[in-house]
Amino acid sequence: MHEDDKKLADAAREACSRAYAPYSKFHVGAALLLANGEVVTGANQENAAFPAGTCAERTAIFYAAARYPGVRFEKLAIAAWQGGDFVEEPVSPCGVCRQAILEYEKIGGKAIEIFLCGRNKVYCVDGIRTMLPLSFEEF
Repeated sequence: MHEDDKKLADAAREACSRAYAPYSKFHVGAALLLANGEVVTGANQENAAFPAGTCAERTAIFYAAARYPGVRFEKLAIAAWQGGDFVEEPVSPCGVCRQAILEYEKIGGKAIEIFLCGRNKVYCVDGIRTMLPLSFEEF
């Protein structure tokens, strides 16, 4: 990984500390690099009424879109922590987050590079379409 990408992965790992996950005990952090150089982070936020919570990826994405309207998303890093350490294997976005990422790829006119960060390895995905082959889109 390039040094800047490592910093983005570290920001996602650090964001795990801000998760509110009293039910699952599964802390997820996301860090989003914008075209203007800003890095926006998010963490999962659970709720006793389970569907009312939100994932780290959408927390970061929606905040970035509200804070920096019209600024393209370049890269997204995702990390997870459970039981005192980062998870061994990288985690991937849920289906709802995949669809949200696709929306912002369409808005920005280009794929968002995604880093799925495990404890000892990182998967790099060149855009969400490889993870969402049958997406919901307007035709």
